Amino acid sequence: MIRKYVLPVLALAGAVLAAWTAFMGAQPLPAAQPAVQPARAPFRTSLAGAGLVEASTENIDAGAPVPGLVLEVAVRAGGSVRAGDPLFRLDDRELKAEVLVREAQLEAGRQKLARLRALPRAEDLPAVEARLLAAEADRDNARDELARVEAMKDKRAISEEDLSRRRWSARVAEAKAAGIRAELESMKAGAWAPDLAVAGSEVAAAQAQLDAARIAVDRLTVRAPVDADILRVDIRPGEYAMAGQSLVVLGATTTLHVRVDIDENDAWRFRPGAAAVGFVRGNSDLNTRMTFVRLEPYVIPKKSLTGSSSERVDTRVMQVLYAFERRMLPVYVGQQMDVVIEVEEKGEAR
Repeated sequence: MIRKYVLPVLALAGAVLAAWTAFMGAQPLPAAQPAVQPARAPFRTSLAGAGLVEASTENIDAGAPVPGLVLEVAVRAGGSVRAGDPLFRLDDRELKAEVLVREAQLEAGRQKLARLRALPRAEDLPAVEARLLAAEADRDNARDELARVEAMKDKRAISEEDLSRRRWSARVAEAKAAGIRAELESMKAGAWAPDLAVAGSEVAAAQAQLDAARIAVDRLTVRAPVDADILRVDIRPGEYAMAGQSLVVLGATTTLHVRVDIDENDAWRFRPGAAAVGFVRGNSDLNTRMTFVRLEPYVIPKKSLTGSSSERVDTRVMQVLYAFERRMLPVYVGQQMDVVIEVEEKGEAR
């Protein structure tokens, strides 16, 4: 009984279910609504590109000029600095000690030069003049003795050896007096010009060495090159900073720039000065017109990726910069935007 009625009924029900399933599966599915409405081009003819928000000064990566230990970090992310304000300071204790040594050397050189310029000292002249008087007196005495001996009529009264000794004594006394007289004249003339020149050169060299030491100390305090906002701080006191590493990112953000990547296949359509509108990712209702800044006429491999599954990563792009006031949109540096650029119809290919 069961086999006669139940099994055929079950087979019939299965066939009906399969037919209904096949029928429903063949029906076209309604188009899925996008989670976010895409940006609509406000121009009749346009081209689109992905834009990356950056500071109007471009993003400045401040790093350490030399490797060293960080002693102080003077800024925080979100703060503002003026040109010349310190960002962070490396360990400069050794170089400051070098500055003290150079200062002492410079002072010693200056004192030496001042001493040479002050010659002759008034205190030194009387002593030399007294020595000269004594030497002249000894000379005159030796001359007199030699003259008396030579004037003797009887040459046998004095030996030839004694006569030679008296002559030698007279010559020695004469040379001694002449030497002291020359010394006195040299003192009265002051320092020798070449000695002054050498001393002046030594002072100049010491000053240059001191300036170099001070510059080396100042280099260890990294300062803001322009008035800017602090975008990122990636260093803390006590950490070791490597040269060339980006430690603080800063830039002027009152006016923001958008670096737009235009596919090389569309580059011929772009005209410098073309109008553009930027849309905030995630909310196309937030948009603003932007002002053309400049075109960078060098096509480069694409680096800024949007994450779209249909995006090509093996293409090259031309970069164009547009600007807008930061107060116009709630965007931040590093954020991506959708940019639509107006294209003249006559520039289209036929």
